[in-house]
Amino acid sequence: MSTYKTMSFHLETERLLLRPWAESDAEELRALHAERGKGTPTLERARTVITDQLTATPTTGIALLPVVRRDEGDFIGYCGLVIGRSTLEEPEIAYELFQRVHGRGYATEAARAVLDAARATGRTRLWSTTRRWNTPSLRVLDKLGFAEDHVSTDDDGEVVWLTRPLP
Repeated sequence: MSTYKTMSFHLETERLLLRPWAESDAEELRALHAERGKGTPTLERARTVITDQLTATPTTGIALLPVVRRDEGDFIGYCGLVIGRSTLEEPEIAYELFQRVHGRGYATEAARAVLDAARATGRTRLWSTTRRWNTPSLRVLDKLGFAEDHVSTDDDGEVVWLTRPLP
């Protein structure tokens, strides 16, 4: 079992709420994943992703959380901590937002709240991985104080590994 405190699953910022998944998020998650350009997942697949997140959270003590704009009340993406390519001790920060809300600082704002939540668990370092072509994501990570650690490759090309200490 982890020696870390459980991450807060309800985070608030000036403009955003990050909260646990609900089954009603499945349609929006499906639409978000469709923006990746690899087809639209089935509603059942989106529900499975949500169920898997909800099932893993009590075991890991970390979570990927839906991001909702406070004023509009709309789901705009997700942000949180995942094991991903890393470990439970040093998880990855992950985020994905609808293209229609890019360029407004929401990813940076949500990720800052997640950094604070990660720090409160007692963790001392986080990772993030992204593709070299994903300039907007690399900009967000730079603003958050992440620095490139190394580069690896997989079937889809280069993976940039970045890290950030949590003092």
